[in-house]
Amino acid sequence: MIKLLKYMKGYRAAAISAPFFKVLEALFELMIPLVVAEIIDVGIANSDRPYVVKMCGLMILLGFVGFTCTMFAQYFAARAAVGFSANVRSAIFGHAQKLSFSDIDRLGTSTMITRITSDVTQVQSGVNLTLRLFSRSPVIVFGSMIMAFTLDIKSAWIFVVAIPILCVIVFGIMLGSIPLYKKVQAQLDRVLGITRENLAGTRVIRAFANEETEIHHFNKSNTSLTAMQKFAGKFSALMNPITCLVVNLAIVALIYTGAIRVEAGILTQGIVIALYNYMSQILVELVKLANLIITMTKAAACAGRIEHILEEGGKTPERAESNEKKDDFAVTFSHVSLAYENASEESLSDIDFSVRKGETVGIIGGTGSGKTSLVHLIPRFYDASHGEVRLDGIDIRAYSSEELRKKVGIVMQKAVLFQGTIRENMLWGNPNATEEEIMAALETAQAKEIVENKEGGLDFVLEQGGKNLSGGQRQRLGIARTLVANPEILIFDDSASALDYATDARLRSAVHKMKGEHTVFIVSQRAASILHADKILVLDDGKLVGAGTHEELLASSEVYREIYYSQFPKEKEASLA
Repeated sequence: MIKLLKYMKGYRAAAISAPFFKVLEALFELMIPLVVAEIIDVGIANSDRPYVVKMCGLMILLGFVGFTCTMFAQYFAARAAVGFSANVRSAIFGHAQKLSFSDIDRLGTSTMITRITSDVTQVQSGVNLTLRLFSRSPVIVFGSMIMAFTLDIKSAWIFVVAIPILCVIVFGIMLGSIPLYKKVQAQLDRVLGITRENLAGTRVIRAFANEETEIHHFNKSNTSLTAMQKFAGKFSALMNPITCLVVNLAIVALIYTGAIRVEAGILTQGIVIALYNYMSQILVELVKLANLIITMTKAAACAGRIEHILEEGGKTPERAESNEKKDDFAVTFSHVSLAYENASEESLSDIDFSVRKGETVGIIGGTGSGKTSLVHLIPRFYDASHGEVRLDGIDIRAYSSEELRKKVGIVMQKAVLFQGTIRENMLWGNPNATEEEIMAALETAQAKEIVENKEGGLDFVLEQGGKNLSGGQRQRLGIARTLVANPEILIFDDSASALDYATDARLRSAVHKMKGEHTVFIVSQRAASILHADKILVLDDGKLVGAGTHEELLASSEVYREIYYSQFPKEKEASLA
């Protein structure tokens, strides 16, 4: 929790003001039992009505001043807590933008969502209550004990015995609750992950009539979460009855001792009432403190999880020193291997090839052969486990992230568009692009008619994820967005899978005719999409099993022949005839 205090920046004055006003309120409240004692011992004992009225007026004044202090404290505490949580959320979101693909794979999307929503909300509640009550409760508890000593030393020893016992109970239960609430939040992550997975794959679940299985799976995790929450709640709930028991025993002892000393003429009735009021104040404050401790325990557990996320990943990729000179090869893979984190086997093994500037490279292979893994190494989404990837003859690790993003543009398998206008989505790669440049990119991507047929044109508003477009329309706009950036190296990672063959062919022809020298990588399951590439790479089970032109591979690569003839059976018949 302490590491997160830096996010209180900008709200420190409010964070200091809230407990200050709470302490003032507590001090005014500690005076009230003394006023009550004076009313009983002086006003009522002497039947002095004006004195009673005067002291009652003083009590009302003390109450009003205390109420005013409370209002200020509530305002400042809320302001500090909300501002703090806003800063933490911004920090988590900003950190998420810096996470590598490996970090995201390891942490999980559901974990990030839980941290930025429920965890931050819990910490916000903890900060709010801490600023309001954590300073007040100790002042009331120990202030009541001190005031008891000023009234009667012998009776005050009851406070001395009761308060340490209460502290042991409160902090003992708090220390036991922290690991329990950590387990609760971890299980909440799992439930959220299942929920997110089911919502994303609802069509698949229904297609296989698997609703009952998924309901059972969710209910099992949800029941486990409920059981953990109940156990943690029962353990925390022990605090209130135990503290009430100890305080009430202390009150019994206080009244018994006070009665004896009043009988002996040592104490007045007013002082006994004041001591009773101080003990009652302690009871009320400890009940508040008990609830505060429960909230703080949850907040501490959530804060620890947030700190873990902020400390995990997000590190700037290491940059290598490179004395190599630029050459004519746009991309070079030198005996590259890739193993994902915690994977038992390599996804890519000993990949070795070079691509000259301006060439078009097709990458083909069966499902799971490593096509996407290979192209993800070029913009350094992942770092190679072994070997070296070079751009223009220079080790890819020698480039900064900004330099890489300018040189390499990639269109992912799944087209992702963001809520906003088409224009706003197009400007992601190049914020300074003109309308003419955008329209040229749209025309190349075969998406110009999409814009022309939409009301508002480039200012047509897309829903989140581009849900108001078809799959093919989303893919073409995604391609156009990358073309607007005009990178030197273009990677199409099976990004035309939703396009028909004619549109796909027009797209490839338009990309080939683009101005400038562009090196193009086309990852595709369709042999037709890469037939005319300058070089075709054939992958099988993470290994490069063939490289060359279409004609060369038909003659030399069995894997390529199998793929090609499975899609063009007539060609196979013709070759056998």
